Amino acid sequence: MSVYVIGHKSPDTDSVTAAIAYAALMKAKGEDYVPAVSGKLNPESEMVLKQFGFATPELLTDATGKKIALVDHSDLTQAPDNLNAGEVVAVVDHHKIGDVTTNQPIFFFNMPVGCTGTVLKILYDMEGVKVEPKVAGLMLAAILSDTVNFKSPTTTDADKKAVKELAAIAGVTDTEGLFMEMLKAKSAVAGVPAMDLLHRDYKDFDMNGKKVGVGQLELATLDQVADMRDALYNAMKEQKGTERHSVLLMLTDVVKEGTDLMVISDDPALIEGAFGDKLDGVSMWIDGMMSRKKQTVPNLQKAFGC
Repeated sequence: MSVYVIGHKSPDTDSVTAAIAYAALMKAKGEDYVPAVSGKLNPESEMVLKQFGFATPELLTDATGKKIALVDHSDLTQAPDNLNAGEVVAVVDHHKIGDVTTNQPIFFFNMPVGCTGTVLKILYDMEGVKVEPKVAGLMLAAILSDTVNFKSPTTTDADKKAVKELAAIAGVTDTEGLFMEMLKAKSAVAGVPAMDLLHRDYKDFDMNGKKVGVGQLELATLDQVADMRDALYNAMKEQKGTERHSVLLMLTDVVKEGTDLMVISDDPALIEGAFGDKLDGVSMWIDGMMSRKKQTVPNLQKAFGC
């Protein structure tokens, strides 16, 4: 029976490429692992797959009756539907440990680094398996994306080491150029519906029993979304509905290295307290905020008493 390797809903480049890379590792060991995605690819991920010659993995949204290996997450809200009706056999990740549980011991490999691609490079080395050049390109791109070309506070020496080694394997001589091409694709917003932009890189979290959604758009300049803020806020309002306590959208300016944080919440004061600032209308500028994982979610967890 095949094991499906899958990342989180609203897949980003790390989630997509990690599924391919981990499946390739397990296939090299003689195991039947198949990469999959749980949703539509964003423009950056599409560009990266095309760049290194990969087709989009098959779509899998329901885990019923399937063996599943999770990559780049271990949260039920981010996993395929009906995960409890399937069997989780492995987790490879770089985030906080989530609320996925199993009835049997599984392979679990999690490290505090900037990207699952880095975790996988270490795992390949531990297993003594050579990374194929095309797969190395995917892993390289994922690390550059997740660490925002090493500007994110999540960046570690392990990420930088992995990039250097993977670039050599993939034959990529200009990682800066690759990152800029990825940023160009990632930050393309013209003509894209607001709800699609919100979901481009979006995750729901359980904050002490309250569901909180956090999306992120990485932009070359905030001017790119100046004329669509009302539409983005309306999309956030629709997404919040009645089941979510709050929805946040990080409009991250990669050049200025900060985030304009848009907020809709049942308790705006709680969100303000989480970040030590006041909303100016529906948003607040937070200098230096680049990472949802390290700078946004932990502050929210503390504010919600997680």
